[in-house]
Amino acid sequence: MYLLVFLFVFFIWCYKSHASKRYMRHAVRNLQGPFAIPLLGCIQEISRLRPKNITSSVASMFAKYGKLMKLWAFNRLLIVSADIEFNEQILASPTHITKVAVYNMLHPWLGIGLLTSDGKKWHTRRKIITPTFHFKILEEFLEVFDHQSTILLQCLEKKADGRSTIDIYPLICLFTLYVIVETAMGTKVNAQTSKSCQYASAVHEMTELLAMRFVRLHLNNELVFTILHPFKKLRQTQLIQIMHNFTKSVIEERRILLQQNQHKSLHAEDNGDMGCKKRSAFLDVLLQATVNGQPLSDEDIREEVDTFMFEGHDTTASALSFTLHLLARHPRVQNKILAEVQQICGNSEDPLTLMNLNEMKYLECVIRESLRLYPSVPIFGRQFKEDFAYTHSTLGDGVIPAGSELYIWSTLVLRDPKRYPNPSEFVPERFEDVDEKINLSTSPFSAGPRNCIGQKFAMYEMKITLMKIVRTFELLPLGEDVQPIPNIVMCSENGMQLGLRKRKA
Repeated sequence: MYLLVFLFVFFIWCYKSHASKRYMRHAVRNLQGPFAIPLLGCIQEISRLRPKNITSSVASMFAKYGKLMKLWAFNRLLIVSADIEFNEQILASPTHITKVAVYNMLHPWLGIGLLTSDGKKWHTRRKIITPTFHFKILEEFLEVFDHQSTILLQCLEKKADGRSTIDIYPLICLFTLYVIVETAMGTKVNAQTSKSCQYASAVHEMTELLAMRFVRLHLNNELVFTILHPFKKLRQTQLIQIMHNFTKSVIEERRILLQQNQHKSLHAEDNGDMGCKKRSAFLDVLLQATVNGQPLSDEDIREEVDTFMFEGHDTTASALSFTLHLLARHPRVQNKILAEVQQICGNSEDPLTLMNLNEMKYLECVIRESLRLYPSVPIFGRQFKEDFAYTHSTLGDGVIPAGSELYIWSTLVLRDPKRYPNPSEFVPERFEDVDEKINLSTSPFSAGPRNCIGQKFAMYEMKITLMKIVRTFELLPLGEDVQPIPNIVMCSENGMQLGLRKRKA
């Protein structure tokens, strides 16, 4: 009797749950996608997804169903896109800026900061933080970029025997961590200490763990993850604690310094032991900001610092490492960079200026081409809180219904053969004459209201670093080719391998 009652109630629940999505199914009837079983969705496709095969699997589905397709994951409607025409419309929208629900898995680590928030909170934080990336402040950071890249060269020189294969990523990762701590946070730490190495390793392990959870949809739920994988849950908690302890120490050190300087003159503060005030603009702004007359709480500050510590070092490390790996396999491109640097700087060892860096057009093309092949953020998404009406030259007018989740596959968008001939080849010259107005959906930094706030910071940091490395070393095609994996940040399963040989003076 009880079993019959349970089955009856379960049947009614299933019927109502399926019926509640009737409008959504009708709205996307013009889109193709894998066969979906009621309530279970495309279980036959989803169950096979893993971080290592997800890009190839999605590419196969795009080839079969089109570059804008629907995918039912249990009772969730996912819109998966590599369609440039559609992407340009959604990225330009000032309304549809909410991140997809899977970003909730980042909350224990990053809180609800600039990356994961939306609505009024996102607008308020963006307004507070945007001035910290003004070009005058960025110019103050060039000295740090230059100094720390010189230290990086000294580390690389020990390995530059022209024979040994090295994985460049760990060294670059520690370098970018040091840069973000000293520039944006205003704190000097030795990136070679065990504490900072532990933080960088924890970030890498955490992104791998979250990537596994992203593709196994049942593990999106924290309770289900805890029950099914208690040891992984424990490890996740340990990693978060390591990262939070590091960022809390950075915040506390800067807070103490500000308190010590609050009665001193601006000149004294600008010439203090920790560096000038402008170099710590981001964290100083957070420590001194108010919202409705109230200062930001310690938790508010921590979630923004955690966000920028992660995004400010890991994404740049990925971009730099992939670029160096590609340069090692393309000596022609290395030589063109050298020629450009020689033309702009000559043999001068004077500090670089923003004008110098802005003149390095070919180097910028190299970075953009590397990011096209291996975008630091391979996938990003939006949650539709209300219907989104779009137009399309092939599909016609359509509506993506409220409640849907959109996933834009930038790794495939940026290898679209219609936009980029020979898309798998490394050809920086393709960016020498690009109309930025039609490049909205193909920017590796995203676009529209939620574009990367630190993209100019990252570009200048990469330009200085690459210019100095190529000027000092010949990059050699030693080791294995990369095996990219689209974790939260693009990485390579076997690292980024190459060889180095000191150039003759």
